Amino acid sequence: MIKAEELLAAARGASGHEDLGDDSILEPFNLLVDSLNSEAGLTEMGEMIIGRTITGYLTNRLNVVDWIKQNPEILETRIEKPTFVFGLPRTGTTLTINLLNEDPARRCFLRWEAFNSVPPPKPEELHSGPRYEAAQAQIDASLKAMPHISAIHHEDGDSPSECQFSMAPSFCAQVYDSQFHMPSYHKWFLYEADYRPAFRYMKQLMQLLSSETGGHWTLKNPWHPLYLDALHETFNDAQLVMTHRDPAEVVGSACSLIWNVRKIYAAEVDREQLGRDVIETFDLMIKRQNDFRAKHGADAIYDIQYADQVGDPIGTMERLYDHFGTDLSESALAAMRGYLEAKPKDRFGKHVYSLEDYGMDKAFVRDHFAEYISDFDIQLKD
Repeated sequence: MIKAEELLAAARGASGHEDLGDDSILEPFNLLVDSLNSEAGLTEMGEMIIGRTITGYLTNRLNVVDWIKQNPEILETRIEKPTFVFGLPRTGTTLTINLLNEDPARRCFLRWEAFNSVPPPKPEELHSGPRYEAAQAQIDASLKAMPHISAIHHEDGDSPSECQFSMAPSFCAQVYDSQFHMPSYHKWFLYEADYRPAFRYMKQLMQLLSSETGGHWTLKNPWHPLYLDALHETFNDAQLVMTHRDPAEVVGSACSLIWNVRKIYAAEVDREQLGRDVIETFDLMIKRQNDFRAKHGADAIYDIQYADQVGDPIGTMERLYDHFGTDLSESALAAMRGYLEAKPKDRFGKHVYSLEDYGMDKAFVRDHFAEYISDFDIQLKD
């Protein structure tokens, strides 16, 4: 049994701080813990892992809030025209952010600093130092134990990570909905949650992390279509980029990733229920980004086709930069080309999955998402 009060006490003890910065996060925190205990079917090991993870999120948040209290000028830092990359999961968001990360003018949210943000890193600490080394050692250990996860999705300790890990310490983040089958949390997260507190904390974290290292903030989270209104309210000059891919490929790949992650925590995973939840979530993502475009204009979001991103990655980057009127330097181009040569697709193995495992087939998925496919002229894979 996970006990919310014990997790919070452990985090306060580890950090030496008391103030969470926003007590409104306690409601989703308690809902999450209740849902984990009553619905997630956690194994003893799964319970231990997620308890330790939540304590880490809380500890980092307490440290961040205290650092800002001690250095209030941080909140005067301007975050101008941040770029957010999103799209249905498995549509090329990782390749897009990794290429953008090669531009020295950009500042991405790195994996290690998502979990150990204080003190804010100096430029020389972004890709070295004990916090990066600890994160990399953890990833290396996981790669040995679960190599199939890296075949699906791999990050290094200093890779650009999903900015949903800046939302996780507010307990309003899709990461929880993916990792566990929790109907109560799932319903709350999709239809009842106020996403604004999570984005307010995200902005404060970005301001803190910017205090020693500048650059054009460039972030990635596939799930941002769920909360574009809250994102826009917090970052009203944001540059929004959405990736698109054949839904038959997207759904199968996403289900496989979620299933492999859920197996870490739970003894049993209902794959067909998982598939239904993924379809429901994707429907809502598509609807909300359509609503956002209707409100702010068709060009409020710049679109990238997966086929273009894979077939002509450099040309795709050139067109993205041109769209936003951003300078793409020769050094950035060279670094992007170097990344493509050094880190080819499937270097950790090929991701194999089947829609049938989740109660679907290609015809069903393409028919279900026919309007989305037509609206965005998505190329279908044979």
